[in-house]
Amino acid sequence: MEQIYLDYNASTPIAPEVREVMLPYLENYYGNPSAMHFQGMQAKKAVEEARKQIASLINCQSKEIIFTSGGSESNNHVLKGVFSSFKEKGNHIITTTIEHPAIINPCNYLEQQGAKVTYIGVDEYGRVNPEDIKKAITKDTILISVMHSNNEVGTIQPIKEIGELAKAENILFHTDASQSIGKVLIDVNELHIDFLTIAGHKLYAPKGIGALYIRDGIEIESFMHGAGHESGKRAGTENVVFDVGLGKACEIAKKDISKNEQVKELRDYFCEQLKSHFQESISLNGHPEYRLPNTLNINFKNQVGQDILSALPQLAASTGSACHSGEVTLSPVLKAMGVTEEDGKGAIRFSLGKYTTKEEIDHAIKLLINM
Repeated sequence: MEQIYLDYNASTPIAPEVREVMLPYLENYYGNPSAMHFQGMQAKKAVEEARKQIASLINCQSKEIIFTSGGSESNNHVLKGVFSSFKEKGNHIITTTIEHPAIINPCNYLEQQGAKVTYIGVDEYGRVNPEDIKKAITKDTILISVMHSNNEVGTIQPIKEIGELAKAENILFHTDASQSIGKVLIDVNELHIDFLTIAGHKLYAPKGIGALYIRDGIEIESFMHGAGHESGKRAGTENVVFDVGLGKACEIAKKDISKNEQVKELRDYFCEQLKSHFQESISLNGHPEYRLPNTLNINFKNQVGQDILSALPQLAASTGSACHSGEVTLSPVLKAMGVTEEDGKGAIRFSLGKYTTKEEIDHAIKLLINM
């Protein structure tokens, strides 16, 4: 039974080139980067080279990159760090209703600590209106956090407009770019971003590694306290093996960014074939234009997404609803977009990657048509 992986937004495989550069740091170069001997210096050199590779992808200085354990830690670091460090200025944070739980749940926690959080709604395509953010700003606003693109429906947010707004109002701006990095070009200076989150396992690097961009000159409270690693910004001995892997993945992503057009063509072919067969019994979730090139979120009307995937165990994808005790509930993202339960219970997210082939898509189409 041929297995078809269409869940790249959940996690990517480790690229062979990434695995290859990691191996020497498992086998030969095992020193602590803080050590002053030859092993330590070799490890330190590798970590700093990886930092440069990540910085090059988003057009920042290498000293503005710190390594983390992943996207969740990076998001927590920004939210909690800003709240802790800028209390004298204010306690108000603005975010959106469609953020990943790694933003929503820390915001909920901070509300218990005295923060005031405004959750801005989105339109039917999952896109926020910068004017709504502008209206929500108060004299106490210290941070705006809006994801670069949504992990479920792929909608890309108007980040440049929001960044310009934040800069004009002298408010710090963070974007969780976990899903976007490597799929679309991101320039932190052009977009006026102060903090940016990267997750390795969305980028053909291992799970358990990420990075956080912090604009030079901005000081926030550390998330991890201990020895002075990462220029005092994040304690803990550097994960050299995974740092090297993430660096290589970013280098490849920069070199291969144009190949995402091929992924988009394959995704659009997939969508058109489904529309041709299912016609009015399916509908698209997400923006038709401002959307990640690999993401296709489809409602199969009058069906349950989990039932479809359960009947097709050889097809790996994700649903937009959850089933508990026979009750089907929509994801918060689809709810925020105004998708009806009747439609949304049949939502499935197909997310393609650079290893997806037309043969796999054709096979997936046949499986879905014949289910």
